[in-house]
Amino acid sequence: MGHMATEKEPTVIKKYANRRLYHTGTSTYVTLEDLAGMVRQGEDFVVYDAKSGDDITRSVLTQIIFEQENKEGQNLLPVTVLRQLIRFYGDSLQSLVPSYLEFSMNNLSQEQQKLREQMTQAFGPGAFQAMEEQVRKNMTFFSEAMRMFSPFAQRQAGEAGSKTEPKGEPAGELEALKQQMADMQAKLDKLAGK
Repeated sequence: MGHMATEKEPTVIKKYANRRLYHTGTSTYVTLEDLAGMVRQGEDFVVYDAKSGDDITRSVLTQIIFEQENKEGQNLLPVTVLRQLIRFYGDSLQSLVPSYLEFSMNNLSQEQQKLREQMTQAFGPGAFQAMEEQVRKNMTFFSEAMRMFSPFAQRQAGEAGSKTEPKGEPAGELEALKQQMADMQAKLDKLAGK
């Protein structure tokens, strides 16, 4: 409990009817770009509607993402991801998505720190090789994951089985699927640095 007491209180931003954002800490008006800069610097803030007092932090953060996505060359969210996110609204899995995304982003942040450390140590051509290697590992991981969930995975697994087994024999397919899962677990363990 003592840990929470030492944490700095988030900066309060008020949004007025004229859509202007007021930084109560510096007593100045700020833009969405200023708020994006605060996020990048790790400065925590909350945004309240000046009239109603409602917490509108989520909608303001969403606006910041929207603005960043509309900048040339700034896209982080592929169209396929955006479509999938929209599909999750109202879906039975909707309640699982926030915790999954939070977990994934935390892992990505940790990997990002490792990558920065590697680049600092290498500081030169080796830095880009380390980055390319990490991208290759991630692409392999995602390819494996997608292949596993593909409707053709079982058919391919059956075809990859021994020639003596008839195609589509359930036992052969099951063994191939088990082997794929074991391979993926080994790759996940390796990526996690176990």
